[in-house]
Amino acid sequence: MKIIHETEVDEIAVPGRFLRWIAKDGSGLDPEFCACCVMRVEPGSTVSPAHSHPDGEELIYIIEGEGTVYVDGLIKPMRSGTAVLFEKGSKHMVRNSSSEPMKVICFFAPKTSLDEYVFHPEIDFDEGVAQC
Repeated sequence: MKIIHETEVDEIAVPGRFLRWIAKDGSGLDPEFCACCVMRVEPGSTVSPAHSHPDGEELIYIIEGEGTVYVDGLIKPMRSGTAVLFEKGSKHMVRNSSSEPMKVICFFAPKTSLDEYVFHPEIDFDEGVAQC
């Protein structure tokens, strides 16, 4: 049986967030088909730069906190209990617009790692179009 608690995995700092890879190659649960990390975004922080996953999709689920999400030029609010699907190749970012830390669980299929992200530094979160 494979089981792990998130605190058993080192937290790494990357621009705008902190990650604990609980399920990926050589770390945590070491699954065959998917990857998963717990993401912490501090108040006022934005996951940057925008990025995409050219070979798969990402599903995020907000555990704690609230903020906004940018996907392909559109911005929508999100809060605890919200799920967002980043389809294959979509350019996306997350922003914590609250005064409390945001905790997000991120699922990837097929499994991926930071090395496989495609970054889009030319995209500015604030140039997106807000939607309710």
